[in-house]
Amino acid sequence: MATEDEKPAAATLRDPRWADIVARDLAADGKFVYSVRTTGVYCRPTCPSRLAKPENVAFYATPAQAEHAGFRPCKRCKPDQLPLAAQQAAKVAELCRFIETAEHAPTLDELAGYSGMSAYHLHRVFKAISGLTPKAYATAHRAKRVRQELGCSDTVTGAIYSAGYNSIGRFYEESHRVLGMTPSEYRAGGANTEIRFAIGECSLGSILVAQSARGVCAILMGDDPEALVHNLQDRFPAANLIGGDAGFEQLVAKIVGFVEAPRLGLDLPLDVRGTAFQQRVWQALREIPAGQTVSYTEIAQRIGSPKSVRAVAGACAANALAVAIPCHRVVRSDGALSGYRWGIERKRALLEREAAE
Repeated sequence: MATEDEKPAAATLRDPRWADIVARDLAADGKFVYSVRTTGVYCRPTCPSRLAKPENVAFYATPAQAEHAGFRPCKRCKPDQLPLAAQQAAKVAELCRFIETAEHAPTLDELAGYSGMSAYHLHRVFKAISGLTPKAYATAHRAKRVRQELGCSDTVTGAIYSAGYNSIGRFYEESHRVLGMTPSEYRAGGANTEIRFAIGECSLGSILVAQSARGVCAILMGDDPEALVHNLQDRFPAANLIGGDAGFEQLVAKIVGFVEAPRLGLDLPLDVRGTAFQQRVWQALREIPAGQTVSYTEIAQRIGSPKSVRAVAGACAANALAVAIPCHRVVRSDGALSGYRWGIERKRALLEREAAE
């Protein structure tokens, strides 16, 4: 017959929350707390203190319930405060605002001094929460500001300095990566930028291919060729769009051939324009072999940002280079197909063709 201590111990051991405590599972943080009868305190599931005996443990859904039962919060894990992940997210949000309002891009040491964290810990937490390093976030924010300033500033030089760049030369070194063209051309809506394009037909509908001097800048798919042209015009409102010649038609044929037979491979110079985070995601997509799929969660882990699953999905949706950057190879964790910029049925067809070869 079980003793009085053995009965509550058995109940605790059968409770799945006990396994979370033993593993100190971060995913359980914020979902419940547990009390320890012998110490009179209650803790987070992740509390680093020595593991309590199961017969002394009780579970509560909230800190308020544990305190109502007469227990006080553990001074080590502070279960009455926000979960660690929420605290870190709030801190990173505060640092992002600091970066955005600073007159110059803050150094890592300046950010560490402002936050009260070590530079190493700040760098690791910032990247885990935002998907970017502090430097990459500052660079992306300055790029956004310079695009805004070019639209309203009287001069290009004024726009560059207003955006936080302290060197004209440094900005011009980055201008093609940031804007895809010179500042003057961007300010004029892409004027004087030549983009050749042509539309082909494949078994999945119409396909538009566009190429700048730097490489293929758009591969768009749809049912209406005219809508694809309008989409290209919206992306490059003042660029000089030129219909492709016979040589360019060969490029379109190559891409159509890849759509029909993915195992042929597709090696093209690409003009990839996006934020630092988007470009990291797109590079990870290009490394997925034909015939294989990965989840959004796996991509987030591969780029070192496991908490940025939604941002990964957003980067996939923003991809304008169909098949060349194979966002169709990303699926949900359960293997189900999710949203695809050019339609779920096209995504299904592409995956089926790759799997069959």
